Amino acid sequence: MKSSPSSPASQTDSLGAVMAVTILALASLAETRDSDTGKHVLRVQHYVRALALRLRHHPRFESEFSDLFISQLVVCVPLYDMGTIGIPDRILLKPGRLTPAEYELMKTHTTLAYEALVQAEQTLGLQAEQLQILKDIAYSHQEKWDGSGYPQGLAGNGIPASARLVAVADVYDALISDRVYKSGVSHEVALGIILQGHASHFDPDIVDAFVDIQDDIKVIARRFADTDQDMQKKMEYMANAIAETTEL
Repeated sequence: MKSSPSSPASQTDSLGAVMAVTILALASLAETRDSDTGKHVLRVQHYVRALALRLRHHPRFESEFSDLFISQLVVCVPLYDMGTIGIPDRILLKPGRLTPAEYELMKTHTTLAYEALVQAEQTLGLQAEQLQILKDIAYSHQEKWDGSGYPQGLAGNGIPASARLVAVADVYDALISDRVYKSGVSHEVALGIILQGHASHFDPDIVDAFVDIQDDIKVIARRFADTDQDMQKKMEYMANAIAETTEL
């Protein structure tokens, strides 16, 4: 019996699934080059989804946070730090504090990602809402509510809402997560630091939402916690990469 061609809807669903898997795979590859494990991007992805769902009926966000926007954002989140692929190992893997010059180079991961995405768009002649979301989070997740962030020094609502969500999620997970060279802090300590950034580093309404759903946040952190095997693999990778960098 001749099989019938798949419907346009099923083809669209398949394409979306391929995109989601590809993005997560690329994000995991990018994560192999720094001190995070691959589960870091999963945790950040789920924190962002939980925050967006909490805020979708908030007067400041309801016009933007449609179901479609949230679903597209969640797919894109794993690539928010994709620009770190362009940062040299000697800086990305450095166990100690970066020098001012090294830090300035590290900061370029935001512009590297943005420029790569813009160039790809122009080369292919494509534009899409989801690509704009990806550009926003890759370019602006290091901006701060008070304008002291980078790369553009954006402030307040001038920072894309998607990037403001990622900023809170990323900092929280960086604080609670064990790294090869440091141990993570408790949820309570991390929450205190997030609260210190209320209306300075972070959008105050997003911080308030984070506090409201903190039990959900803790569940996500436990669900996607790094295992001993994850940490061992990361330690071995970084030891080898640092040794190769030193030899060069």
